[in-house]
Amino acid sequence: MKRKLRLKPYVLPSIYVILITIFVVSAMSTFEDVPAFEEDVTYVSSVILSNDTPVISTSGEVQDTIIIRPYNDPNVKIGKNFYNYKGDEDSQKNSIVYYENTYMQNSGIDYVKEDYFEVVAILDGTVLSVNNNDLLGNTIEIKHDNNMISIYQSLSTVTVKEKDTIKQGQVLGKSGSSKINKDLGNHLHFELFKEGQVLNPEEFYNKNIKDL
Repeated sequence: MKRKLRLKPYVLPSIYVILITIFVVSAMSTFEDVPAFEEDVTYVSSVILSNDTPVISTSGEVQDTIIIRPYNDPNVKIGKNFYNYKGDEDSQKNSIVYYENTYMQNSGIDYVKEDYFEVVAILDGTVLSVNNNDLLGNTIEIKHDNNMISIYQSLSTVTVKEKDTIKQGQVLGKSGSSKINKDLGNHLHFELFKEGQVLNPEEFYNKNIKDL
């Protein structure tokens, strides 16, 4: 009569441990074959963006954004042009600022309207300074992407302060007046710079900041 093989109490647990160890080692070797994620992957947040919400890049790149005018009122007109040395005679005459027996070339555009109108930010940005100047009136300077700076002068009221983060289209204040251009009455004097070079704003509205 054959004798049954009897396993000692510690044998079965040992077998289980060996089998589990083999499984773990096999799994680890499988995961080692999976390519690691690259460090430069850009992760997008789960925020749902509307059509008019600017996209924020995690890589610091300038995103597609169209430059808008510094006002929304369709009745606002140009009161004084940007001085262009290549422009025609009539345009140049309307771009000269005369103050205290001195003629100066206009470094921006003056927008006029009989009534006060709201002044808005042309792009997202950060307020660099807010000043009240006897000659120029209330002035706001804003820094934008792509080394651009916009300047809003002759304001009657200001609704932002230094270091504020500004959204495109946000109201910055209202038009007003200044001593240097008092003949224009109620107006906004607007200037645009890129990398320190003064630009004619009328040539850049409705253009993509990424292309400048």
